Amino acid sequence: MTPIRLLQHRAADGRRRLILAEGDRAHFLSGPATTHDLAMEAIAQEASLADAARAHRTGEAADPAAELAAGRLLPAIDHADPARLLLAGTGLTHLGSAEGRDAMHKAASEATHQTDSMRMFLEGVEGGKPGEGTIGQQPEWFYKGDGQGLVGPGEPLTSPAFARDGGEEPELAGIYVIGDDGTPYRLGVALANEFSDHVTERHNYLWLAHSKLRPAALGAELLLGEPPADIRGTSRIVRDGATVWEKPFLTGEANMSHHLANLEHHHFKYAGFRRPGDVHVHFFGTATLSFADGFGTRADDVFEIEAAPFTLPLRNPLAIAAPASVAVRAL
Repeated sequence: MTPIRLLQHRAADGRRRLILAEGDRAHFLSGPATTHDLAMEAIAQEASLADAARAHRTGEAADPAAELAAGRLLPAIDHADPARLLLAGTGLTHLGSAEGRDAMHKAASEATHQTDSMRMFLEGVEGGKPGEGTIGQQPEWFYKGDGQGLVGPGEPLTSPAFARDGGEEPELAGIYVIGDDGTPYRLGVALANEFSDHVTERHNYLWLAHSKLRPAALGAELLLGEPPADIRGTSRIVRDGATVWEKPFLTGEANMSHHLANLEHHHFKYAGFRRPGDVHVHFFGTATLSFADGFGTRADDVFEIEAAPFTLPLRNPLAIAAPASVAVRAL
């Protein structure tokens, strides 16, 4: 089946357009200039996002790889009001993903009993893929921020000055828009780097919430339709032009302990996450971390993530923010 990808483009003069890529052919679209606008149109017309995009296809060819190299591709989705875009995710969802987390937490404790992380992972293995129409075990859930923390291809992932680590998390992210009647619509999936502070998390797993309040990078390609069950890619870190860490990663339902539908249910069951017009970027988790291999990142390291059927890599340099002075004033 030919992969269909939707990309957001911004020209040097600021003009925005969409690109529809099917196989090795890509064309600019007329009409809606953003993924969000096209999605709302498709919902109103009760059409698929792919069909809505095809209806706007022009004869002007596009070269996504060249546009990426020129810095003209945006994240797969954004929102005109960043506060209307929610970054959140689920962890311990991939087969093997508990090993690194469990080791982190055991290292921080002398306890010999099974950690909460391992218990939650095993509960997901047991009940994360229930029969059709059945609600399964709820997963770990975390909040990352809003659209202010969304980083596009080539942009730096900036770690705050107080952070103790800035590490990559190569993942698949589900992209959703909420319809006017409160129905969540999955538009597709994108490559993502969920980026976390693993040293902070290792100190105490109750600091997981703190460790996740970081930016996240989203690839340029929105893969439309049902995502493949088995996606295999590579995550690497490049330092001074040389690869200093590299490892394959697996994602997709065949490599997960939860159905996507189960993860989606336990996110959108909350009424506050079904506000019409909102965008949700939901990270599905990973089992591959350089931190789990004892690797420490440095400023200017470049994270690279690639996986078919996506045709473009996601690359982001690591930056460290300057210390910020925060003082609360009483009124």
